[in-house]
Amino acid sequence: MATNITDFIKAIVLPLADMKDQVVVTTEEQPDFLVYDLHVSSKDAGRIIGKQGRVAQAIRTIVYSQNHDTTRKIKLNIIPEADSE
Repeated sequence: MATNITDFIKAIVLPLADMKDQVVVTTEEQPDFLVYDLHVSSKDAGRIIGKQGRVAQAIRTIVYSQNHDTTRKIKLNIIPEADSE
């Protein structure tokens, strides 16, 4: 399940990112949540988050709708990373 959601998140975010090689999704399982950390370049963070967080909220809404685990909710964190240049 986690792999499918990870691939799904990447499929949504990669077209928005210029620094595609820096898009990384990590997963952490907690008792009540499946936590997905989306690491993106700081240059892409504004595009991924959008004005007033609207793009990020849309991404979260789509990802949350894919949750088929009835015991745990999904959390999606968007984490801008320092550029490695």
